[in-house]
Amino acid sequence: MADNTRRPEPRYGNRPTMKDVAARAGVGLKTVSRVVNGEPGVTPDTERRVQESIDALGFRRNDSARVLRKGRTASIGLVLEDLADPFYGPLNRAVEEVARAHGALLINGSSAEDPEREQELVLALCARRVDGLIVIPAGHDHRYLEPEIQAGVATVFVDRPAGRIDADAVLSDSFGGARSGVAHLIAHGHRRIGFIGDQPRIHTASERLRGYRTAMADAGLAIHDDWVSLGTTVPKRVHDAVVAMLAGPEPVTAIFTGNNRVTVTVVRVLAAHDRPVALVGFDDIELADLLDPGVTVIAQDAATLGRTAAERLFHRLDGAADAPSQVVLPTRLIARGSGEIPPPAEK
Repeated sequence: MADNTRRPEPRYGNRPTMKDVAARAGVGLKTVSRVVNGEPGVTPDTERRVQESIDALGFRRNDSARVLRKGRTASIGLVLEDLADPFYGPLNRAVEEVARAHGALLINGSSAEDPEREQELVLALCARRVDGLIVIPAGHDHRYLEPEIQAGVATVFVDRPAGRIDADAVLSDSFGGARSGVAHLIAHGHRRIGFIGDQPRIHTASERLRGYRTAMADAGLAIHDDWVSLGTTVPKRVHDAVVAMLAGPEPVTAIFTGNNRVTVTVVRVLAAHDRPVALVGFDDIELADLLDPGVTVIAQDAATLGRTAAERLFHRLDGAADAPSQVVLPTRLIARGSGEIPPPAEK
């Protein structure tokens, strides 16, 4: 038998309200409110009618309105560089888990390493009344956030510090990690070591370059200008940098890469090269242990970065008024083979 029951037409963007529920159940708004919020004072029969109306209409309680009345939205914002970057997956997940444990919703977006887009995203989240922000900064001037912070929006920066304001930050030891990675190559006999990094305006890129230069200086090694290449991480730019470093009468015998995206391109270029070149990369990469040789890396703990930043944020939201602080988390060297390739014997 055909079902001739008339179903209501969908009303996209026009959600049922408590007024709609009250009209269908034949009760007052206050009665619906009591049922929705689990308050006493409603008879079992009336509660049943209200619940049937809620189910029939697909009504959902407006939690945003409830929390706004309390002055908190139970939500935080996370502004990343690029959600597609594997490094940010564990970081995002860790922030989400901490937020969930505190009964808060996480809203995130990508700045695409564009300072203007970062500011646009941050202010859009503030306009939606998030309680706090975790920001991986693309820009160097965060004074635009001062009115929001003064208005009570807790803010923690992660991976890179804030620019021109005093704010909490959770960072990895980019300088120390790069220094140890280059020192590892030097310990395996290399004297001509190239560095390929990200754009120099990025804090982590400049800190890793500083670590490279310090390790070379510690060993009394000179650095030729053509051994250092900074710029975008697009494969063509990185490819050309590798080819240039491997050319000439005194090519580099080892390369230190400044992040995972650079490392992936360098691995591809070296796979086609006619002689072994040692490689240590900053940031781990997927399947690094399955390559031949495995890729030696300076590993960050992205999940701990995210968790530490989120816990600091909720510490602020719980009323902590201590001075902003900077937490620097250690990195670790994972030797898998590529960083232990010796330089070729001098002829």
